[in-house]
Amino acid sequence: MDDTNLATAPSALVTAPRILSAAAQSFALTGLVLALVLAALWAAGLAPWESVTLAAAAFAGGSSIVLIGLHRGGGGMAAFGGCNHVTTARLGMAALLAGAVASPGLVAPDGALVWPALALAVTALILDGVDGWMARRSGLTSAFGARFDMEVDAATIMILATLAWQTGQAPIWVLALGLIRYAFVLCGLRWSFLRADLPPSFRRKVVCVVQVVILAALLAPVIVPPVSTALAALGLAALAWSFAIDVYWQWRHAGPDRPAPAPRCGP
Repeated sequence: MDDTNLATAPSALVTAPRILSAAAQSFALTGLVLALVLAALWAAGLAPWESVTLAAAAFAGGSSIVLIGLHRGGGGMAAFGGCNHVTTARLGMAALLAGAVASPGLVAPDGALVWPALALAVTALILDGVDGWMARRSGLTSAFGARFDMEVDAATIMILATLAWQTGQAPIWVLALGLIRYAFVLCGLRWSFLRADLPPSFRRKVVCVVQVVILAALLAPVIVPPVSTALAALGLAALAWSFAIDVYWQWRHAGPDRPAPAPRCGP
């Protein structure tokens, strides 16, 4: 997870068609692997048709959004790069987890796919640290790559929070772990100061990691209420605290455009 201000790579920018071609190949390969996994699960009777359809739709929708964004400019990308291939793989993993939303019993504590789902969530968490490291190491950091990574993070958190609620691991308020970020974005449409760039923050990175670790842990059959509920509450408290700090910083630095009184819809 990387919330720093990412600079354009020093190498000369390649043409948009080359970036689009590399991205399309990455999505096609990931989509093929996803299709094979879904077909195997369906043939084995482990995934109903609605789960297969939702997973495929989630990946197709995410891929389309990324390709449209690349077509509109690419956010200073010098190349699609290995870092974004890893993020694409994480999108595929998130799509697989999204399929379970249609059949949450599969990943319930006694579900047939609970351990594979936990392994998938842990793998996605590990790869979340790999793509940012690869981007910095290869000199391919870009605003678009950072946004791609952040949106996959947000989607994964929303999916895991939904599964935690559906499987009875936490009450419905656990959905706030995923919804707070989207509420923050929506509030930015009304109050411009919420769209201001935030300075890099180690605290923000740690809280994001804590969220994903807690939500992934809630998939483990050995963690059940009230322990799972307490963990979810801890994650939500940390997230609310982190968002409150960021909103206050943005409000303090809004200058003459600062609203009065401060908005009450913040995270």
